[in-house]
Amino acid sequence: MTDLATRAPAPPAPLLRRAAPALLGYAAVRALCLAVLAVWSAARGKSAYTLLTERWDSLWYARVAGSGYGYEVRLPNGDVHSDLAFFPLLPWLERLGHTVAPLSYADAGFAVGLLASLAAAWGIFAVAERVYGPRVGVCAVLLWAVLPVGIVQSMAYSESLFTALAAWSLYAVLTGRWPVAGLLAALAGLTRPVGLAVAAAVWAAGVLSLVQDRRAGRSPDLPAWHRLLGLLLAPLGAAGYVLWVGRRTGRGPLGYLDVQAGWRNGFDGGYAFARFVAGRFASFPSALAGTGLVVGVALLIWLYVTGVRQRQPLALLVYTGVVLALALCASSYFGSKPRLLMPAFPVLFPLARALAGLRLSRSVLVTAGVAVASAVYGAFWLNGSGPP
Repeated sequence: MTDLATRAPAPPAPLLRRAAPALLGYAAVRALCLAVLAVWSAARGKSAYTLLTERWDSLWYARVAGSGYGYEVRLPNGDVHSDLAFFPLLPWLERLGHTVAPLSYADAGFAVGLLASLAAAWGIFAVAERVYGPRVGVCAVLLWAVLPVGIVQSMAYSESLFTALAAWSLYAVLTGRWPVAGLLAALAGLTRPVGLAVAAAVWAAGVLSLVQDRRAGRSPDLPAWHRLLGLLLAPLGAAGYVLWVGRRTGRGPLGYLDVQAGWRNGFDGGYAFARFVAGRFASFPSALAGTGLVVGVALLIWLYVTGVRQRQPLALLVYTGVVLALALCASSYFGSKPRLLMPAFPVLFPLARALAGLRLSRSVLVTAGVAVASAVYGAFWLNGSGPP
């Protein structure tokens, strides 16, 4: 008689190997979107690479990378657009890429975005697999790839970098690696203002785990200082930059809010966005856009509530809720809201579960169809007159 029946099961494959199907699918979608963008842009006499690297916010990041902070534009209406509105981690990485390789700041930004998008896809898989299993993980990555505004994931913007840091910070929370979670949350806070969402998620999960340990009368698996260090690190990035801006402008802790006000951006609880949506119903053609916005917001709320009902971990719910609130309740740049919502990847998990429940052939067909539509829309959107 052999010991086959009592032999220990084989250890699971490394996370990167398990994520390989998701990453290959993600790369295929990104390649499709870039190919369609290249053809569309060429037909309009534009450079697809310029659209990805040297337009809108990417110009501000490259300018900070090359010259540091201090540039501002004064508009005829009195508004002041200051580069202090842009958080520093992406410019720092662009400067690093320019220093160590023969890359322009724009090229370095594109390289950072490319690598960060892959890291983000891997992190999204890791989080979804941890909560729901590998098939949902693959579907979650593909859904994030085929978002209508997914082309931003390939731009010299900070969304991919932020999403990568946020996803891996949340994964560290789910696996009890508190110092890593706090460090990544701090880096996310140096990337975008919405880094507050990652810090809030780390704090919520940390406090909850502490309360649960005390109620159960059990000792934590890790030394107490591990969790404390993670909680202390999490808000340092965003808080440090905001305080630095306040000191530089001479306006104290609220100086960053004054900088955002110069861009006519702030938090008004969604009042300005509601007025913008209501204004779309003033005429028939724009009423279709207004209807689409209402449906889109309702869908986001429904997906978030579904995540609550499906008992997503508290860290994911807090993170997603803060991202949604900050994006939907900002008072300006309504055309950019889809891009600002892109880091809220856990909101896709209910859809990923539904997609994973389909037969493989059907799920592939659905994903491929949505990918083509996303590629066409992304090319159309990026070739428009306004910033994404």
